Amino acid sequence: MSDLINVGFGNIVNMDRVIAIVSSDSAPAKRTVKNAKLSGLAIDATHGRKAKAVIVMENNQVVLSALAPETLFQRVTQETEKNDAKDQ
Repeated sequence: MSDLINVGFGNIVNMDRVIAIVSSDSAPAKRTVKNAKLSGLAIDATHGRKAKAVIVMENNQVVLSALAPETLFQRVTQETEKNDAKDQ
């Protein structure tokens, strides 16, 4: 089964399709978000809050999350550890 991670407010992302999770503060991330919004490939999962993380997907979609990249990383590693423990 694929790893599904909560990116905030009950929104779920398939981590098998994620290329990168980056901070939304950098100029390249802002440019990526702007281009994704213009082309209709942006998914806003912030519920009106400030985007702290930009999740870049394989299909060029961009998911905006109100959670910090570090928080998302911790969730990914915790989920991976849970799956590894189940396999043993």
